[in-house]
Amino acid sequence: MNPPLIPAAAARRLFMGAQGLLENPARPATKASLLKLVRRLGFVQMDSINVVERAHHLTLHTRMDSYRQPQFERALEKDRSLFEHWTHDASAIPVEWFPHWKPRFRRDEARILGNAWWQYHFRGIDGDQVVAQVLERITREGPLKSADFEHPEKRGPWWGWKPQKAALDYLWRIGELAIARRVHFHKLYDLTERVLPAQRAAPEPDEDAHIHWACSSALERLGVASPKEMAAFWAVLEVPQVQAWCEREARAGRIVAVMVEGADGSKPRPAYAAVDWEKLLKQLPDAPDRTRLLCPFDPVLRDRARALRLFGFDYRFEAFVPDGKRAYGYFVLPILEGAKILGRLDPKFHREKDLLEIKGLWWEPGVKATRARKKALEDALERLAKFIGATELRLPQ
Repeated sequence: MNPPLIPAAAARRLFMGAQGLLENPARPATKASLLKLVRRLGFVQMDSINVVERAHHLTLHTRMDSYRQPQFERALEKDRSLFEHWTHDASAIPVEWFPHWKPRFRRDEARILGNAWWQYHFRGIDGDQVVAQVLERITREGPLKSADFEHPEKRGPWWGWKPQKAALDYLWRIGELAIARRVHFHKLYDLTERVLPAQRAAPEPDEDAHIHWACSSALERLGVASPKEMAAFWAVLEVPQVQAWCEREARAGRIVAVMVEGADGSKPRPAYAAVDWEKLLKQLPDAPDRTRLLCPFDPVLRDRARALRLFGFDYRFEAFVPDGKRAYGYFVLPILEGAKILGRLDPKFHREKDLLEIKGLWWEPGVKATRARKKALEDALERLAKFIGATELRLPQ
């Protein structure tokens, strides 16, 4: 039998439903609803760029209007319902999944010790001794940040990290340290058994259980995906491991092989979906009838090729592109209208003036900037301004 064909619009809807973008954004943002949302997303990426607001706050606010920044800090630093660690990047993750990071800790320990990055930061120095000294100080003194460790020598341009900072990162990556909290976005490290004692003591899942969790949870949050896309979701398994899992699950009748059309005109691609994907599709609500702004680190945009196939939207993050070579801007936010991405804008929050400036606005080819469309965008920008504390909004002429 030929695999069923999933139209691009259906695949997009399954993805948006899996990523919390079909729920009513006006629902109350409570402690329970916030944690439910992060579980649905899988994780929320954290990033230091603060041109408008931190990435994790923007991602959550896109999905819940009444969400406010202190709710995230409370969940992460007080309730400990979330913990901070690595997926494809630094992220906040539901704490019940901490045991599934233990295989990653063991993997990263072997990788880091043999990596040129590690050797560069410890050239001419006994790295084991530095690591032991850092660990001893934190054990004795409690939470410390990189600035609490002095080192007289500048280590060069590659990351510019002193050995102690590299040691802190290494101990965090292998699970010996955890992020107790952040101060002005600087990490404070403490022993994992003091930050997450129950999770630290929990047993590591066996390999089969870990693979099943990583694959099934990724597919659930992508709606429909190829083994490569599923492997990239948590960045913890290799593609052949995911491919083998997919084939076993398909033979057992728990998932189904499909073909997915591309909204960009590309040929249908092989993928996998839940057996009852058609039923799930019928149960999903329509996308909210409103305009929203997507953070560059939103899960919708993380895989740029996938965003192009599902939304027909070609996005490039240009923060690290030289200013004169940027096509749009430093921190461009795509404009999501219902279930379609119809444009992008270049914002800047001038905190000293409480001013949110939109330096550039571009609609996609063929999109008409009607009065209703511009009004919906202004409403979205006013919600963003209120969220970040801007009292003035300046639009381009």
